Order: sequence, then structure tokens, then C-alpha cells
Amino acid sequence: MDAVGHDHGHGASTRGRLAIAFAIIAVVLVVQVVGAWFSGSLALLADAGHMASDAIGLLVALVASAWATRPATDRHTFGFRRVEVLAALVNGVLLTVVAVVVAIEAIRRLTDGASHTPAGIPMLVVAGIGLLANVVAYLVLRGGDRRSMNMRGATLEVLGDLFGSIAAVIAGVVLITTGFGAADAIASLVIAALIVPRAALLLRDVVRVLTESAPRETDVTLIREHLLETPGVVAVHDVHVWAITSGAPVFTAHVECEPEVFESGRTGEMLESLGECLHGHFDVEHSTFQLEPAGHSEREEPAHR
Repeated sequence: MDAVGHDHGHGASTRGRLAIAFAIIAVVLVVQVVGAWFSGSLALLADAGHMASDAIGLLVALVASAWATRPATDRHTFGFRRVEVLAALVNGVLLTVVAVVVAIEAIRRLTDGASHTPAGIPMLVVAGIGLLANVVAYLVLRGGDRRSMNMRGATLEVLGDLFGSIAAVIAGVVLITTGFGAADAIASLVIAALIVPRAALLLRDVVRVLTESAPRETDVTLIREHLLETPGVVAVHDVHVWAITSGAPVFTAHVECEPEVFESGRTGEMLESLGECLHGHFDVEHSTFQLEPAGHSEREEPAHR
């Protein structure tokens, strides 16, 4: 009972930290959009887009943290954790659109010869507020439960946005001290360049989950070899590995066993050994095995071998 209470305490702490960070980022996002409008700074607008992605990421992490405790139902047999993946898809598309729009506008400002010099002081003040907000949000998240993948992902989101805020601050300082108007557009290109890799990695992970590919860190051949080392196992086939969401791998396989396993009634022991093997060595959350007598695969259809 104490362990369960301890887990709930960690979950509540994680959600509390995520909620605080989200509130900070959401408020400053509005400030940045207003500041970009009045100062005419494209860098601020780019950083606001970057921060909007952070806000979505934090909200997704917050919702996922709450929904992860909801039990599965007859309709949703794996629960609701894949909502996180769908939200990540929206986030990745949003990041890509922001990066492309900002880059196009920045290049247009650099090449059309017209004067696009933002108001330096308002730009620096708002960029400084954004930088401070990211630092505070990072410190809030950094002290959270390091076992939580949501918490680690949210921390990286905010940490990545720190660099965008720094670029906007530098552009504001350059504008005030030198009057070099192109600094704003250049900073915008830097921020767009920072966004693209994040968007690409995020969308790659989404596609991997939605196409039910084996998780990147999972070596299916190694798992099969490890299972074959279990006493009584003759062969392993029809192996499938996929993820419900990030960090939640699922494994199924047909396992052929020696006749003695069935004759002595050790099937339950065998299933327990196989499950412990996957959970202990490969951190597989959910595994299902179909035990079969040796040679059974020769009678199955080729697609199941």
C-alpha cells in the first residue's frame, strides 16, 4: 500500500511541475506575440512559435500523465496512451509550418532591400522575459521525477527553446547597439534552423509508432536469441514488437517448447520465465506468448513462421 501511495505521490508531483511550467510558458507566449506585433520583430514571432510548440508539448505531457492512470476498457483495450502520439503529430506539423513560414519571411526581408528594423528596446525586453521564463520553467521541470519519460521530454522541450530565446536577446542587443536591422531576420533564421531538427525527430518517432515499427532501441534478434536460451524453449517465431506510445513496448511471439514442458505441467512456469526475461533484460512492458509443441511451426501458414 505504501508503494502505491508513493507512486501516486510521484505522479501528482510530476503533474504539478508540468502544470506550473505550462502556465509560465503560456503566459509568456501571449506576451511574446503581443511584443512581436508592436515591435515588428520576426525573431520574437519565431520564438513565440517555438514556445507555442513547447506549450503544446507540456500540455500533452500533462494530459498523458493524467490519462496514464485511467484503466483500459473493452473498447480501448490498451487504454488511452496513444493520444500522446496523435498530439505529438499535431505538434510536429505545427513546428514544421512555423519553421517554414518564418524562414520564408526572413529570407524575404533579407533580399527585398526594404527596411525592416524592429524597435530594439521592446524586442529586447520581451525576449528577455521569454528567456527568463524558459530558465524558470526548466528549473521547475528539472527537479521532477527523472523516471518519467513525459517529464524528461518536457524538460528537453523547454531546454531547446532556451536557445531560441538567447538568439532573440542577442538580436535585440545588436539592434540597440548597432542599428543593424538585418539582425532580426538572421536571428529568425537561426530559430527556424533550431526548430527543424526537433520537428523531424518528433515526426519520425510518430511515424514509427503509428506504423507499428519496432522501437528504435529494441533489438528483435537479440530478444529472440535471449528467449531461446530459456531452458525448455526449442524455437521462437511469429515475433511482433511495436509500441503503444513512446516508452511502452509490446511483444508477442509463438514459442515452441520441449514435450516435457507440457507433460510436466510447467507451462505456467515457462510463461512466467519468459515474461520476466523480457521485463528484466529488455524493459518490455507488455508481453504475450503462445506456447506450442516442438515442430508446430511446420504446420502453420508461411506468414506465421
